Amino acid sequence: MQIDIIETTGLGDRSYLISEDGVGVVVDPQRDIDRVLALAEKRAVHIALVVETHLHNDYLTGGLELATTVGADYVVPAGDTVEYERVPAGDGDVLEAGSMRLRVLHTPGHTHHHVSYVLADADRNVQAVFTGGSMLYGSTGRTDLVGPEHTDELTHAQYHSVRRLADELPDGTPVFPTHGFGSFCSATPTSGDSSTVGEQVAVNPALTQDEQTFVDQLIAGLTVIPAWYSHMGPGNAVGPTPVDLSMPRPVDPTELAERLAAGEWVIDLRSRTAFAAGHLPGALNFELALANFVTYVGWLVPFGAPITLIGETEEQVADARRELVRIGIDRLAGAAVGSPEALAAGRELSSYPVSDFTGLAAAMAADPDLVVLDARRADERAGGGVRGSRHVPIHDLPGSIDEVPDGNVWVYCGSGYRAAIAASLLTRAGRRPVLVNGGYGDPDSGAAAAGLHDDSATS
Repeated sequence: MQIDIIETTGLGDRSYLISEDGVGVVVDPQRDIDRVLALAEKRAVHIALVVETHLHNDYLTGGLELATTVGADYVVPAGDTVEYERVPAGDGDVLEAGSMRLRVLHTPGHTHHHVSYVLADADRNVQAVFTGGSMLYGSTGRTDLVGPEHTDELTHAQYHSVRRLADELPDGTPVFPTHGFGSFCSATPTSGDSSTVGEQVAVNPALTQDEQTFVDQLIAGLTVIPAWYSHMGPGNAVGPTPVDLSMPRPVDPTELAERLAAGEWVIDLRSRTAFAAGHLPGALNFELALANFVTYVGWLVPFGAPITLIGETEEQVADARRELVRIGIDRLAGAAVGSPEALAAGRELSSYPVSDFTGLAAAMAADPDLVVLDARRADERAGGGVRGSRHVPIHDLPGSIDEVPDGNVWVYCGSGYRAAIAASLLTRAGRRPVLVNGGYGDPDSGAAAAGLHDDSATS
């Protein structure tokens, strides 16, 4: 029996292909199913089952299309109301695929109807457990995605679900969660790339704390929910349409200029330093970094708003499109490929300076009234910030530009990625930003190393 991990780094998720004797089972597939199909072909297996642990909140599933394409049974938790044919998975059910057996455990918490799948071989020996958004590596799935009125109930349920997994499974059982590798579906940061039930007994908060302490700490630590999440559960209940990974319609320089003049979302995929050095006026910089890109496009761009991509190559645009379809951004208005100079067609480019925390320290020493903007989330800001800085989380900035003073604005975040988005938004609004490009917490070059960190800078 073989278990292959299919990473989706941009969303912090994993899907799985289980293979044995020419038969395959897929767990929680992402929407771009070509990756699964290619792996199944490589393993020479026929996919007999496609199973979901829950109706996902951070991506649109590829399960329905995959099951339809290969003629597999599509298994969804029995309690979820959906608008398509499926095999309902209820507590205690046993699903068969060749010699493999998957026992369904109802593990509510992340959602009301969430299930986990215990994998066993033909001799009923437990091989693994697929825990979705229940037991994660050193954490659990967050419990506030269904609605705030359900959070307390689901947090208590999550505690008992994780304990049920630990009680019913052998300590050596490998744990394969869907979330927890950077996903905002994790209640708290996870640790490690692999684990077993026995290892989790020693480190997982649901297994090391009493119930009320676990509930109180989890709820207190919940962070803001990305905007696109509200569209994923309903989309998965209806059933996502077949995925389209084709190249968007080409946009020439004249049309591109019109879209920029109209204030549309024109997204430049280049690196933050290349963008800062020269870009089309009005373009916004969402660098195609696979750990951040789709998160912040989905968070900042109003769902359904027309998006035009600018890429250096067609491959870059294709990669961006793949990332975006995973959260249902399907209808791109178009794409332009080429250097900013070529796409400007003679028009002047915009630019802004790039510095670091050492440069920021020097600038603040020269000008005590310098405007400094912190684009991190509130939970990051709670640990302190640059002294005297103003805090506007990046997801709030589009609606809060008027709160940022005119003139020069130095902007930073945890790594430089969100600061680059903020700088491009500020430039479009007529401000003059300086991008602080670097890791806030870097011991050698971050804010503290430059003498800028202030524990009291939390508002």
